[in-house]
Amino acid sequence: MGEERSTHSKNVRRFFKPEPPQLDFPPVRNGIDYLASVVSHLDESESDVDERDLKYAVLHLQAAVEVLFKARLLREHWSLVFENPGEATLEKFREGNFNSCGTTAAVKRLRDIVGIPIDEKELGWLKELAADRNALQHYGLTHNAKAVETRAGRVLDFLMRFLWEHLLPLLKGPERTAASQDMAPVVEGVRNISSYVTRRLNRLRGELKGLENQTVQCPLCEHMALVIAPERGTCRFCDESWHPDEMLVFDYLGLFHDDGPRGEVSPCPQCDAMTLVAGVVFLGSPAVLDTLFCFGCMARYTPDELVLCAGCSRPWPLEAEVDGSTTNLCTDCRQQTDPEYTA
Repeated sequence: MGEERSTHSKNVRRFFKPEPPQLDFPPVRNGIDYLASVVSHLDESESDVDERDLKYAVLHLQAAVEVLFKARLLREHWSLVFENPGEATLEKFREGNFNSCGTTAAVKRLRDIVGIPIDEKELGWLKELAADRNALQHYGLTHNAKAVETRAGRVLDFLMRFLWEHLLPLLKGPERTAASQDMAPVVEGVRNISSYVTRRLNRLRGELKGLENQTVQCPLCEHMALVIAPERGTCRFCDESWHPDEMLVFDYLGLFHDDGPRGEVSPCPQCDAMTLVAGVVFLGSPAVLDTLFCFGCMARYTPDELVLCAGCSRPWPLEAEVDGSTTNLCTDCRQQTDPEYTA
């Protein structure tokens, strides 16, 4: 009887034997996973980047380039990832039984077929990275570590822009949600990579030219790269966006920071939203503590243009009366004191 029970138990275990773990790395997720590895190896927040960190950062950055480029080509048409699209068949694609295109061919197809702008300088960076990767993988690389890290930082900056502008916006539903979750540690980690930060800030100087008077410090990455536009704000460094305006103001003021809030918020005389802030520091000018700026409608007021309403103490333009006198009551307070008043 005991032998029968033992045999029965073995059969039950065999019948209900759990499936082995499955690899689940579709192209976009796979590319982002490589990026996460790159960032973890180059992150300087806890320790210096050593030779081994740099080696795997280069290897995995090249892998991320290849995977994410092909992921974008797949969005255009599955045949574009074949080495020779003229010989592509759906059966081979579904089975994965084909040679895929290399980075140079992928770039050409992204430029010529998809219409993504990749200039010759960026193509040169990609070729340098591929050369570093090949040397590390096959021959061993002897080179100045800082130079290799700088080159990797350039490609990392390029690839992050490629993701934000040309791939992630195409994702929908669960795939987009999963990609956003996977990108969170990448976005967090790149802030601690000096080669990436230096490259990105240098590029931003050109991008932000002419926008200095509407660029403020981002409350998330703390770089002077948050461009304010009517009803929204987007950081050109970390790509974080805020909407509605009250959310941006709440974060910008840093109400929960240890150092206390950066300023006070009041209702705007022009749009009436709770988005008027004193002492906003812009990229193109120093702080002027008694100058007010509206994050909603982007109205600006100098100290001479606003006074405090005598009724409710909100900032309000000083208005001249017919008799030459002035009043410092806002519309709401004037209507309360004079029911016949109309703005």
